[in-house]
Amino acid sequence: MQRIVSGFLVIDKPVGTTSAQVVARVKRLTGAKKVGHTGTLDPFATGVLICCLNQATRLAGYLLKDNKRYRAVLRLGIATDTQDSTGEVISRSELDVTGLTPDAVTAAFRAFEGTFQQQPPVYSALKHQGVPLYKLARMGKPVQKAPREVSVSRLVIEKIDLPEVTFEATCSAGTYIRTLAADIGARLGCGGHLTALRRLASGPFGLDLALSLDQLEAAASEERLARHIVPAAQALENCPRIVAGQRLLAKVFHGQPLTLEDIGPMVPTTNEADEPILVMSADERLMAVLGFQPDTEKLSYHCVFTDEINASGIV
Repeated sequence: MQRIVSGFLVIDKPVGTTSAQVVARVKRLTGAKKVGHTGTLDPFATGVLICCLNQATRLAGYLLKDNKRYRAVLRLGIATDTQDSTGEVISRSELDVTGLTPDAVTAAFRAFEGTFQQQPPVYSALKHQGVPLYKLARMGKPVQKAPREVSVSRLVIEKIDLPEVTFEATCSAGTYIRTLAADIGARLGCGGHLTALRRLASGPFGLDLALSLDQLEAAASEERLARHIVPAAQALENCPRIVAGQRLLAKVFHGQPLTLEDIGPMVPTTNEADEPILVMSADERLMAVLGFQPDTEKLSYHCVFTDEINASGIV
């Protein structure tokens, strides 16, 4: 088996498979010591699932905050308890949804562009006292979380073929497309639920980088998985970075306090507190992520990739 370094593997999750099952399969096929993901996809959903390998799991928190892009199909006239096609029907509209005008449908969608409060669904992976909400809901003990602010920066109707509407949405992390669809149906006065959901992109990672599970199996059997591993730094491509020499890498490796003198004129000019700063090797490998506090001009450690520093031979 090939030695798999730290980085990211983008999987095109198939329908009917949980995100946890994909992670388990990736771990088995890559032999990575640690594997995680950066945002759950419901079993009925497909598309981009980013798997973090080895020390790249330390960067999962950054990627969880990334915007997401989806294509979805809304079925108007029928509402379900899960807000998708896997749930039980809770209402059927008496309204003839095929009589809705394109202008009415478009207006309902436009009402959900921008920033607004969204009520998380009771069937979700959010937790209440350590228990996932979907488990409580299945036990007949649904827990309703308080609304939270989400943002939909782009909401475009691709096709209206009533009772179905196909659309694309680009949204902030934590936005539930199931709930968005149900709310649009409610606004139209007929209810609705999702019949299909596909994640097209998560942050900088899109389907162009994704492997199906069959492709993953083939790449593993032919020992060419390494070529599909996305370098850890690519996940934070918009963050400022510095190229470290031997002296700085040695201090980082041993967790010694860092000052502006250690990174000199390469320090980013930013006023955002604790913005990640990438410490790179000369051959463009991510060695560490630091935080910079403009008010105190102090540097802190977010994470250090000791395996990469060891492999570099510098320390």
